[in-house]
Amino acid sequence: MINDPFAVLVVLAAVVYISIELARNIKVFRALGSVLVAILLAMALSNAGLLPDKSPIYEFLASTGVSVAIVLILLTVDLRSVFSAGPQMLAAFFIGAIGTALGASSAALLLSDSVGPETYKLAGQYTGTYMGGGVNFAALGEYFETSSDMFSAAVAADVAITAIWLIACLSIPLLLSRGRHDFGVEGPKPGELTSNTTAKLSNSNLMLEADLEEIGEEVGATGISSDLKESLHSTINAVSLVEAATLVMLAVGLVWLADVLAAAWVVPEVLILTTLVLLAAQVPAVKELSGSAMWGNYLLHLFLAANGAQSVIANIFVIGPAVFYFALATVAVHGIIIFGIGRLAGIDARTLAVASQANIGGPASAMALAGARGYSNLLLPGIAVGLLGYAMGNYMGAVVGTVLRSYVGG
Repeated sequence: MINDPFAVLVVLAAVVYISIELARNIKVFRALGSVLVAILLAMALSNAGLLPDKSPIYEFLASTGVSVAIVLILLTVDLRSVFSAGPQMLAAFFIGAIGTALGASSAALLLSDSVGPETYKLAGQYTGTYMGGGVNFAALGEYFETSSDMFSAAVAADVAITAIWLIACLSIPLLLSRGRHDFGVEGPKPGELTSNTTAKLSNSNLMLEADLEEIGEEVGATGISSDLKESLHSTINAVSLVEAATLVMLAVGLVWLADVLAAAWVVPEVLILTTLVLLAAQVPAVKELSGSAMWGNYLLHLFLAANGAQSVIANIFVIGPAVFYFALATVAVHGIIIFGIGRLAGIDARTLAVASQANIGGPASAMALAGARGYSNLLLPGIAVGLLGYAMGNYMGAVVGTVLRSYVGG
């Protein structure tokens, strides 16, 4: 067994590299997404006795590592871009966000006996990730100190449910619009957009896999801020040494400051950190930095691989069914609310579908749906509210999980 911390880190880095290559080049692994592949590979190595189930490297990645990842990814959120979404998209997004919170709460109350003492943690994490994205899931997992087995099972359930919901959102507008006309949404027919408009989307919002580099020129032409042009896999512009030094200074400095403030105030550190990062992200000089999303995504891969290494496969299978039903119930309630209330409010089905994907799958998923169906005028609004979800997810997830703790135990 490998016990040396640096050797463990080398193996985890190799696992992340292999998982990304597999997801890029082989169809079946692309369907799973690189994050889930990394978790499964690390889990297999650990359960085979090659990696330890405890290591100082795991502890570092679960604390400082994931905090730095949160900073780097949230630094790409330009809150001003939210105003470009328009009133209908914003209304649809907030209806969907309420649906997510109610769905996670309902699932927690219904399934608490099956899920066990970590039910409230799962409710908080699914609220965050189905309102924003994978970075919220990881941040809330750190905040609630979710066990590795529960964390890995929740990731697997998320992959399956998010894939199913993407298919549903591709179909629902066609079913709701049959025999009637949705006013206010005009766009080219499916297939009329150029191929580089459609994002390469993995099946889970946890995976953060959209290759925004391919649509960089088209998005940039609309005047949207540079953070949306940055890919989680590469950058439009080369990262300079000054930019790298600035990112390290910001990331480490904000994590330290959040820790200091959390010790002085009775406020969860993850919420302080989220607030500090969102404020910093609005500074013009910070918006121009390249590389933050890519490096944040890499650290998130390492953190999740470490979670896989600490997981016991037998425990995952025991936990799995209940967690799958939890994710299914959360998204089902979300869907009923966003399409039910949204239609009663007069919002067209296409806008609701894109907003729902912004909730469940994040900005990349919203972009993929809008591109695939030819909703070109909903492309940028979907991205904008997806970024809003990144900003809101940690706050709402922490509130839902904390409130439910009193009702479902833990």
